Formats: sequence, structure tokens, C-alpha cells
Amino acid sequence: MSSLPRQTLLIAMAALLALLVGCASDEGSPQKGGSHKKLSGPLIGERWTLLLVGTSERLAFETQPWFEISPNGEVSGFDGCNPIMTNVTLGENHHIEFGDIASGRMACPDMENSRQVTEMLNTAYGYLIDHDRLVFFGPDQRVLGGWRESN
Repeated sequence: MSSLPRQTLLIAMAALLALLVGCASDEGSPQKGGSHKKLSGPLIGERWTLLLVGTSERLAFETQPWFEISPNGEVSGFDGCNPIMTNVTLGENHHIEFGDIASGRMACPDMENSRQVTEMLNTAYGYLIDHDRLVFFGPDQRVLGGWRESN
């Protein structure tokens, strides 16, 4: 009887170790939406700098807003006032969805402009890339704004 509990304990410890090793691996870690793939394509690994909000509104910032998407789906950037971080899901037919955006809390003179930048990311549903330009669209196909590749 003393060997049965020990065998059960060893099996449980081996299963726990296998689980921990699997969780520690960066390869195949789940992205938002449950995907296990590394992201690739023209959006990934580039720094995108804000051009326009909507179709024509140029916002004035001391430091221009930007964002980058890493192959693991993490997004880092700057909204014109504070650093931002989130994750992204890319789908078929140029579908894009940003997760909840975490941001710093520093007050700036351009807070309304910064809010417009994060709102664009929050409502982005689709995208189109033409050469070095990136345009985000809402679910209603309305243009939300444009970005320029700056690498």
C-alpha cells in the first residue's frame, strides 16, 4: 500500500512539471482569440506613426503617436501623451481587433487628441495597407484614420 500513493504522487508531479514546462515556452503561446500562430505580414514588426484621424484631421502633438505589433501579437506604442500596451488579433479579410489598451496616466495638454488616437485603435475593425500607408476602418467601413510606416 505504501508504494501506491508514492507512484500516484510521482505521476502527479510529472504531470505538473510537464504542464509548467509547456506554459514557460514562448513558442505557440495563445494570442487573443485562442490562436497559437506567430503573426506575420506587412503590419508586423514595423513602427506606424499617426498621419490622420478620420480622413483629414491632422492632430498636433509634441511627440507623434506610434505603435508596433510584435510577432507574438503584443502591441506597444505611444498615444501622443502616454505609453500604451495591448495585444492584437488579425483575422481573414484584413480584420483587426485590438485588446483593452493599458496606458500611462500622465496629464498632457493634448489629452483629447490622445483620446482620439486610442479610440481609433479601440474601434478598428479592418485595415488596408498601400505601400507605406496603413488605414483603419470601423465595422461600418468608415475610415478611422491613417498611419505611415516609419522604420
